[in-house]
Amino acid sequence: MREQLRNVPAKAAGFALDFLLPLRCISCGLRVATKNSLCADCWQAMPFIDKPWCHRFGSAFSYDVGEMAWSPRAIANPPVFERLRAAALYEGPARDLVLAFKFSKRRELAGPMARWMARNGQEFLSPDSVIVPVPLHWLRLVSRRFNQSADLAKEIAAGCGGAFEPEMLKRRKRTRQQVGLSAEERRMNVRSAFAVDPRRETQLQGRHVVLIDDVMTTGSTISACSKTLLSAGAHSVDVLTFALADPSLRT
Repeated sequence: MREQLRNVPAKAAGFALDFLLPLRCISCGLRVATKNSLCADCWQAMPFIDKPWCHRFGSAFSYDVGEMAWSPRAIANPPVFERLRAAALYEGPARDLVLAFKFSKRRELAGPMARWMARNGQEFLSPDSVIVPVPLHWLRLVSRRFNQSADLAKEIAAGCGGAFEPEMLKRRKRTRQQVGLSAEERRMNVRSAFAVDPRRETQLQGRHVVLIDDVMTTGSTISACSKTLLSAGAHSVDVLTFALADPSLRT
């Protein structure tokens, strides 16, 4: 009884705060009943990716062709990483969340976005995983003031118990923005752009790495990062992103 009475002021303060600052949909801003959630319309419009999907690229199949099935793209050009999983296609509310997170500095979105990512990446997330975000060049990090991939990686590591290593991978040259570049231009833009921090290389040897990014488009950045991690001694690399932007990934 005493414990219940002790909690009354805190509950009253919570009710008052909810009244003064009502909970809002994290995408459109409409009132909702639950913190860090979507309204009914945004939930229905969110282009979540669900099984069945390609074993390698995580792109959705229109019908079930088997648990380990590969898409034509994976068969024709297998990725350097083992598996990729994403929470949603880069459309509608998913695109709105990515843009708000990255450019409007809504860092509170990292929690719910990471939760949806972890749902689709649960097959390879474990306490033994090394969770590594795609890095920003230090000049871009200074101007933006945070790395959205690192925020996502921190949340995912906390959820699965893996080792969060935001300094494991370095971007050693300042690349052009990938937006507006062709697939070949993107590939050349990130060529030799990444390196493993030599002070952390021993922590990578023989380990399973989960590489985290907010959006995957052509895959040039995550492929370059994966090659760097594998060359430095990682046993395997899986990739987990919030969104897939490349239309060709819809199998």
